[in-house]
Amino acid sequence: MTKPVGAITRGTTGHNRLRRADRWIAAVHAPLLRSAARPLVVDLGYGASPATTLELFTRLRRVAPGVEVVGIEIDPVRVAAAKPYEREGLSFRLGGFELPVSRPPTLVRAFNVLRQYAEADAWRYWDVLTGRLAPGGLLVEGTSSENGRRAVWVGLSPEGPRTITFAARFDAFEQPSDLADRLPKTLIHRNVPGERIHAFLSDFDHAWAVSAAYEAHGRRQRWLAAVRFLSVSWPVPPRPPFGGDARWRLGELTLPWSAVAPV
Repeated sequence: MTKPVGAITRGTTGHNRLRRADRWIAAVHAPLLRSAARPLVVDLGYGASPATTLELFTRLRRVAPGVEVVGIEIDPVRVAAAKPYEREGLSFRLGGFELPVSRPPTLVRAFNVLRQYAEADAWRYWDVLTGRLAPGGLLVEGTSSENGRRAVWVGLSPEGPRTITFAARFDAFEQPSDLADRLPKTLIHRNVPGERIHAFLSDFDHAWAVSAAYEAHGRRQRWLAAVRFLSVSWPVPPRPPFGGDARWRLGELTLPWSAVAPV
């Protein structure tokens, strides 16, 4: 067997840590999964427990009953621990960025994996992973806090990054720029004056501040008001699947990647 490509992560994980991303994948990209002849989803680097892979499988089966999910880990001990949870449509394998699966995946989820790599390596592995996707496939790569209450992820096709999504529980931040510590590796060191991501987070904080009066009706209403204020100057999608009240009410905001791409 070829040696897996990559390095072992800390493996920190937990139930519902990736619920926000799963919810977004199921709502936004269910048509992609349902339209594929044999939809295969890879959960890359699921960690010391298979909990988040099991949750992904359950959530995606609700919107795409024919989906197959494969959890991939570079640590053989973690794979052995996950094997008892296998069932029809769900399996676990030893591997890394080479993605040892039988056919190109329709979707790859990789969370809290690239954080330990250098920025140049993160860009390179984006290319490696998207190059292994099925035609029309998607890579969802991101970072979440350990309790899952703050997360940022990027949606990528073989042509490159397409979207970036910011998601948080309403009691998990003081201002939107608190999500900066969850930025993907390709952006986290770019949050400095002169870069688009810094300008966006600064403007989001301003929108949050001027929407403070709405907090009398709850933080959800303040978030909705801030997003609408922000959409005057930033290309916030106004309607589904990426935008609109149904997504914003969940504490989400998705932008085109081009709006925050490094200068």
